[in-house]
Amino acid sequence: MAYTTVSGDTWDSVAKTVYGSEEHADLLMEANPRQLPVFRFDAGVMLETPELPAEKDGLAPPWKFEG
Repeated sequence: MAYTTVSGDTWDSVAKTVYGSEEHADLLMEANPRQLPVFRFDAGVMLETPELPAEKDGLAPPWKFEG
C-alpha cells in the first residue's frame, strides 16, 4: 500500500490518517528510510504504508506468535 502526502503532512499525521493512530509513525519511518530527514512533507511524496503487525490479545498461546 502507499500514501501520497498533502502539503504539511507529518509522520504523525500520516500515521493517524492511514492507521488511525499516531502511535504507528515508527512503522512508517522504518518503511521509508530515505524520507527520515523530513519533518513536514510537501505534497505528492509517495510513502510506503505496510500492514500493521498482528496484535497479540493474550488469549492465544505464545507459540502461535513465535516464528
